[in-house]
Amino acid sequence: MDNIYLDYNASTPIDQEVAEAMQPYLSDFFGNPSSSHWASKQAGSAIQQARAQVASLLGCSSDEIIFTSGGSEANNHALKGVFYALQAKGKHIITSKIEHPAILAPCHFLEKLGAEVTYVGVDEFGQVSVEEVKRAIREDTILISIMHANNEVGTLQPIEKISHIAKERGILLHTDAAQSVGKVPTRVDELGVDLLTIAGHKMYAPKGVGALYIRQGTPIESFIHGAGHENGRRAGTENVMFIVGLGKASALAEQNLENQGEGQLRDHFEQALKKHFGERVVINGHPTERLPNTASISFVEQIGQDILKKLPEVAASTGAACDSGQVQLSSVLKEMKVEPRVGMGTIRFSLGRYTTLEQIEHVVESLVNTI
Repeated sequence: MDNIYLDYNASTPIDQEVAEAMQPYLSDFFGNPSSSHWASKQAGSAIQQARAQVASLLGCSSDEIIFTSGGSEANNHALKGVFYALQAKGKHIITSKIEHPAILAPCHFLEKLGAEVTYVGVDEFGQVSVEEVKRAIREDTILISIMHANNEVGTLQPIEKISHIAKERGILLHTDAAQSVGKVPTRVDELGVDLLTIAGHKMYAPKGVGALYIRQGTPIESFIHGAGHENGRRAGTENVMFIVGLGKASALAEQNLENQGEGQLRDHFEQALKKHFGERVVINGHPTERLPNTASISFVEQIGQDILKKLPEVAASTGAACDSGQVQLSSVLKEMKVEPRVGMGTIRFSLGRYTTLEQIEHVVESLVNTI
């Protein structure tokens, strides 16, 4: 069989419709969208259309969306922007121990500037405790940032419940939704968030583009200073072609949200592995509150990297790294208290729009033959 891509949580291919929407802005509509003459009109209109498409997916106003270079920038903007804007009120931030480095690294940076950060843990399913978040709140807490879905095991976090606590205490709530947008509903009013991060390359748009939702009235400092682009929130001439791609990808995600087959394929995959391997496989993550496309599978007493080396046609990610003969579990699996004998054999298979049943059955057969 040809190569099989099961690493959609790492990055997605650009959808053909997205590529077609972007094409005219590579050659025909090259004007600066901030200019007022004829060469810029189409570019400016395209950005506003894309902004409306992203806003429609999230259920917010267009003027609450700013475009960024990707999820990492959006996360940095949310954390640093709120800290800079509210540090006179307080310097305490709450986040979780299993966040993406694009959250954890900015938090460590802000600690150098005087921020105090509380890192809450997770249970054996990789889910944050709402009560632990509540206990962590202080008088000087200005921001809570908890990811919507974990990128490794797919567990969905109780953002709606956390938002109730945040609102009661007058604390801003941010969620990194890079992994969840387009896979599960992410309507900002239903989630109750003040800020939300999108990464284009996780949802069939190009790498190098993302967005940050900022609820109207949220105090936040600009991340890049200069001219008044993006409603004065993010200076720099807009990357029109990539923004158009993100807009089209958002429109497709909204259309396809209820008609995705990844969940059924994922369940078929896990059931087949359980049938063949029994207790020699462990499925990581929450049994029900989990992304429909994500299967984090631990092959007990095996090493994930060794398994994938024997399946060169399969693109997937491991949950443990092998360095100098020593297997190190990912920080997420460690926080979930996964035993090393289990965790060292972890592989994350993440399905996507182009995954087929034939591919899934081939991978199952290959794993059986290999292990």
